[in-house]
Amino acid sequence: MIKRWFQNIGPGTLVAAAFIGPGTVTLCTLAGVNFGFNLLWAMLLSVIATIVLQEMAARLGVISQKGLSEVIREEIKNPFFKQFITFLILAAVVVGNASYEAGNISGGILGLETILGKLIVEIGSISINLMSLLIGVIAFILLYIGNYKFLEKALVTLVLLMSVSFLITAIVTKPNIIGVLKGMFVPRFPEKSLLTIIGLIGTTVVPYNLFLHASLVKERWNKKEDLLSAKKDTIISIILGGLVSMAIIISAAAIQIPNITNAADLAKGLAPLYGEFAKYFLALGLFAAGITSAITAPLAAAYVAKGCLGWKIDLKSKKFRLVWIVILFLGVLFSSIGIKPIEIIKFAQVANGMLLPVIAGILLWIMNKKSVLGKFVNTKTQNMIGFFILAITIFLGAKGILKVFNLI
Repeated sequence: MIKRWFQNIGPGTLVAAAFIGPGTVTLCTLAGVNFGFNLLWAMLLSVIATIVLQEMAARLGVISQKGLSEVIREEIKNPFFKQFITFLILAAVVVGNASYEAGNISGGILGLETILGKLIVEIGSISINLMSLLIGVIAFILLYIGNYKFLEKALVTLVLLMSVSFLITAIVTKPNIIGVLKGMFVPRFPEKSLLTIIGLIGTTVVPYNLFLHASLVKERWNKKEDLLSAKKDTIISIILGGLVSMAIIISAAAIQIPNITNAADLAKGLAPLYGEFAKYFLALGLFAAGITSAITAPLAAAYVAKGCLGWKIDLKSKKFRLVWIVILFLGVLFSSIGIKPIEIIKFAQVANGMLLPVIAGILLWIMNKKSVLGKFVNTKTQNMIGFFILAITIFLGAKGILKVFNLI
């Protein structure tokens, strides 16, 4: 049974790998430390929204055999609007992922340093972290091989390692089950929690994942009969990802120590209370989260550039490789010279939550076009759920903007 499950596992796991990066780990840690179990409902809502939107992206990829950015480019007829949307997508995904990449690699470094200690070389007045070079080299090798099935298997292994690490950490803290269930099913808005709620949604329902998923499913499946496999893969993988995020919140809620700013602090905070092995499990999970996102972020950016610019190329082509190499290089550069990732990651996650309504709205529009999907367009129920999710993202995004500018 396990062997068959491994054979059927697919792009959904890469989507889970992409959204559980150091940004998610950091925000979930802060949510647990600052608000206990009270924001678990926001994560549950995020998981449901992610399943709905990613299923649409997967269905689009299987039926049209095109990526989301390719379909957008073809379906928007107005030249000005097409250029504006293309620019918006390129800026948000390619430039955004370049800034995320430093955080992804830095997150992986935090995990390694928790176990191995720091490994820094001084060259003149510049300090270079050799751990970032190690993570960069691993990510480069996996991406450069350019074989989708090999990449998928490598990421699945890392995701399972990450999942087991974080879930064991949560179990070790022996959480109050009634408190956890209340946090999941009774929405609460503690004071000063709004930006954290928006961040949790923005870090789970990630716009670039919609582009990545639509592009990856066509590497794996190319027949209408494959839709059920794609749907199962999406649901199982995203639920697993959601459980991991909730496990981090639950673990962090057990810590009564102030001044926790990232998962490495959480790992150190767990050690005296729950033993050294809790620290090692968490650090291992953080390393896996960093490296999986360090691979998927450049990959997503390359797929988006390919679709937006109309390139007819594959994973091994020079143009495709150039995009992910530039993003990976910037990530390694910024993380190796020690730019602090925590505030950048938090800001980027909130910005992601505000960009989401635009991408989700475009996706819903496309999912109702028979010229693209034929009889596989959204049902009335799918549209109702989709527009409900869109309304929530617009509402939270608007409140977030007002809150940032101190207007509410």
